[in-house]
Amino acid sequence: MKNFKNIIIGGGAAGLLAAIFIKKSGQPVVVLERNARVGKKILATGNGRCNYTNVGATREDYYSDNPDFVEQVLQQFSPQEVISFFEDLGIAHKVEEEGKVFPMSDQASSVLDVLRYELDEENVLCNAFVKEIGRTEGGYRLELEDGRQLFGKTVLIATGGKAMPSTGSDGNGYRLAEQLGHRITPLRPSLVQLMLAADGLQAISGVKFKGVATLMCDGKTIQRESGDVLFANYGVSGPPILQLSAVAGALIGKNKQPSVSLNLLPEFEDSALLSHLYARFHGRPDKPLAFALIGLINKRLIPRVIRAAGIASGQILAGSLSNREMKALADIMQNWTFPIRGTKSWPSAQVTAGGVDTAEIHPTMASTKHPGLYFAGEVVDVDGRCGGYNLHWAWVSAAVAAENMVSR
Repeated sequence: MKNFKNIIIGGGAAGLLAAIFIKKSGQPVVVLERNARVGKKILATGNGRCNYTNVGATREDYYSDNPDFVEQVLQQFSPQEVISFFEDLGIAHKVEEEGKVFPMSDQASSVLDVLRYELDEENVLCNAFVKEIGRTEGGYRLELEDGRQLFGKTVLIATGGKAMPSTGSDGNGYRLAEQLGHRITPLRPSLVQLMLAADGLQAISGVKFKGVATLMCDGKTIQRESGDVLFANYGVSGPPILQLSAVAGALIGKNKQPSVSLNLLPEFEDSALLSHLYARFHGRPDKPLAFALIGLINKRLIPRVIRAAGIASGQILAGSLSNREMKALADIMQNWTFPIRGTKSWPSAQVTAGGVDTAEIHPTMASTKHPGLYFAGEVVDVDGRCGGYNLHWAWVSAAVAAENMVSR
């Protein structure tokens, strides 16, 4: 059995940063990675550009049953410290809209390359799937799938979640945490597309508009997001939809029936749109309604909007519409509501909602159950919004865990 002072399970964002922190302290460390190479998921972040942090990250950008825990962890390693850490490794940065931080190279591979460069061959053991973990005198015994056994005085579980399983994320960390008696909160895909209960979506699949998406449940507004929304044959996608997905999934998990309301024309106030339609139709009274709407909304949406407004045909003359019908059209264009029947599954999700219960983790990222056991990254029941927040959590929680592992 090989003995190590510090073992990190998982060679993703959190695991690599933690290993670098520990190595820089002068202590030995080994990363156990199940894949043939480390950091596979990093390459997929930010559409291949790696939005690796956000200058405005606060606890309000995260979903957790324990927001005070999130805040206590975030306070220990700021966005500027994340930026400085990567600057020291060679990553020049730029800040884009909404505080998103990217490498100047616009390449996620740059971030992975500098992380890998900091670790020596003896610091990383690839193709090493941890099958079992257990307490033993003075530390932890790990058994790999190939039969090898390792001993670690301190162990960090940084295995990621279940999202994007093609990168090796299969939820193994939850199984290991459960072997040590930790509670796992319900897991669900997050930052993922929404599936709608609606007919005819195939006809408008691929249509994109800049609008507002509002999550509704039991007649109440739950969350509102703006940006590019994309119709698909299963439902809707786009940044605003992904932002709504965590809460939508949680509501469905509680047997609630959420819906999403789409505003196709947020530029208009309610009354302003109605006035615009009145002027538009009475200025073109002899044109078919479907033709009179061209130039206002995407042409492929027009038949669906007319039908949803309860108007029999797009061929009726625009000037013949009653005030009630015009109001129905305006309502649909600014409050087109669809029941949500679910979210897309793990392969489509960017992150995992749920995980190791934060009630059993100290703000040092140490287990409250077992000395020398730590958690970091997506395996913990903390998930963030789009915009660099999830990678920020990975770096911060890993830095905090590593500093405390070193001090043991």
